[in-house]
Amino acid sequence: MIETPFTPDLVRGGGELARSETGVRLHRLPLPYREREADAQFRMVERQPSGIHLRFRTAATTVVLRVHSTRVSYRGLDRARGMVDVLVDDVLALRHSLVQGDALELDLATGAATPRSGDVDVVTAAGMPPREKTVEFWLPHNEQVDLVALHSDAPLTAIPDPRPVWVHHGSSISHGSNAAAPTEIWPVVAARAAGVQLHNLGFGGSALVDPFVARVIRDRDADVISVKLGINVVNADLLRVRAFVSAVHGFLDTIREGHPDTPLLLVSPIFSGIHEKTPGPGAFDPEALRTGDVRFVATGSPADVARGALTLEVVRDLLERVVADRSGDPALHYLDGLSLYDAEDAGTHPLPDGLHPDTATHLLMGERFANAAFAAGAPLRR
Repeated sequence: MIETPFTPDLVRGGGELARSETGVRLHRLPLPYREREADAQFRMVERQPSGIHLRFRTAATTVVLRVHSTRVSYRGLDRARGMVDVLVDDVLALRHSLVQGDALELDLATGAATPRSGDVDVVTAAGMPPREKTVEFWLPHNEQVDLVALHSDAPLTAIPDPRPVWVHHGSSISHGSNAAAPTEIWPVVAARAAGVQLHNLGFGGSALVDPFVARVIRDRDADVISVKLGINVVNADLLRVRAFVSAVHGFLDTIREGHPDTPLLLVSPIFSGIHEKTPGPGAFDPEALRTGDVRFVATGSPADVARGALTLEVVRDLLERVVADRSGDPALHYLDGLSLYDAEDAGTHPLPDGLHPDTATHLLMGERFANAAFAAGAPLRR
């Protein structure tokens, strides 16, 4: 078998490669930000390679990828493992569920954290046609992975991707929470439908209008950009109206320093009944935890809205106003998140935990975003 090294031209989707004890570690947030400004939560999720994949041409019939994963688990709660999706000429050929790897088991009742070590996962794509073809290994969106080794029975050649680059920033929903597989998170669904290459800066719990994230987007090559803000600011109870509006303007100003004319879409939150009229903080529902389920509740008071507290309804109005106030920027556009998922959808596609879509809803949202943002005449169509 031929061993192919992991090089930047082989790894697509905006990842940064770093050496680790077990191989090559993937990061979605560059230095120095991940060490200087990101907190522990952010550092955990930026290492989950949502949207990142290996892409190459080969006549090989067998390709073997070895990865070492690290995940967070919760005692008493069943969480689905990460997947590796293998696409051959853009058609799903293999879906491999991780079973090995390290874990940090958290006890939500006591706060205790117990590390558990595990082995390397081996993902074998065998029986592929013996002709030249494009093969992609999409990495788990919900577990950290180190790339250990890549072997094949014929040479692999990294190939450029000529499609427009779409840089997207958002919360855990954009990160892919509750989707079953890496090609089923809504940004990947939208990117594949629209024929663009995704650089996913969706970070679970961390779409907090951080200035350093705006600098990352400013400095990233991009043909089109979208920014989906609101839900994390609400469920963290982070900002009030005055600070939120100013922060969003500053965020957009920073992006425009590097991309003065790039199509830029500001997207408001999808429907989430717990936070539509009730501010954060959000919290785990203790009654659900006692039965082994995960659900979220809003713990703020609707009375605080009059004093500037944020709800999803308030955020949508504010983001629409921000875009209207920047009418001198013809490449800036607004997309109402309710066009992706609204109260009526909640009746037919309920959010399992009150915040995050399931796989079917991710697929629905991805299709809707592709139509709203990338169809003929849409804001991000290039």
